[in-house]
Amino acid sequence: MTRVLNAGRKAPLSGDTRSIVVFVHGYGANGADLLGLADPLGEHLPDTLFVAPDAPETIPGMPNGYQWFPIPWLDGSSEEEAERGIMAAADDLNAFLDALMVDEDVLPEQVVLFGFSQGTMMSLHVAPRREDPVAGIVAFSGRLLSPETFKDGVVSRMPVLLVHGDADDMVPPQSLPQAAEALQEAGFKEVYAHIMKGTGHGIAPDGLSVALAFMRDKLSL
Repeated sequence: MTRVLNAGRKAPLSGDTRSIVVFVHGYGANGADLLGLADPLGEHLPDTLFVAPDAPETIPGMPNGYQWFPIPWLDGSSEEEAERGIMAAADDLNAFLDALMVDEDVLPEQVVLFGFSQGTMMSLHVAPRREDPVAGIVAFSGRLLSPETFKDGVVSRMPVLLVHGDADDMVPPQSLPQAAEALQEAGFKEVYAHIMKGTGHGIAPDGLSVALAFMRDKLSL
């Protein structure tokens, strides 16, 4: 039983949806946390609809904070609970993407997933297991879940941009080369990387500029 994800959205400036960027937020945040990026990005992607779903689970003691799945070292949950959470959230996000593409009448190659932190983990977990490749994944400040078994679950391959701050104290910067290596071993031909110098667990202007160029290229805009 999939859970319906509430989502904020920002319509394309042109009024014509030819592509979609789906923001997948991090642990303890919500969709609105990333939807603000639609303003600077939308000027350069005028035919793009920006959509930002809230993760399916609320976090006790965190008003307006959501999680895609529990994180044992943060909340004391078990590895089994985390694994169940990942599988359930993957079903939810897949159902959300399927419905979105039908409602907006777009194809997978017109959709980019833009993840941050736990949202990056979700994007890198879900998109390669879908039957049809999306246009690309922008993966900020996250990591690849279970890199040692990743290639066993890959069904489709799409361009991936990995971006990380070299001063990130939440998700170690070495998560980027680990993800890149696992993606390449799984047959991904287009894996790009950008290090944001002096940046912690966040999105710096240089990283956003690289992400914009990547999305314009992969969406053929």
